[in-house]
Amino acid sequence: MKNKLKVLRAERNWTQADLASALDVTRQTVNAIEKGKYDPSLPLAFKVAALFAMPIEQIFSYAEDA
Repeated sequence: MKNKLKVLRAERNWTQADLASALDVTRQTVNAIEKGKYDPSLPLAFKVAALFAMPIEQIFSYAEDA
């Protein structure tokens, strides 16, 4: 799954630790999601979308060839 998490985080000058704290996950989880090594659960994806005030589809997209 592709995502824009790193870009959105950088636009706000947040560290991975800042984002992790806001989402109540570990920094390692944020890192893994940003690198595409881990797909977030649906509840976590909704939490991310709410935090950035964006639809989930604008943050995460399914990539068949990834």
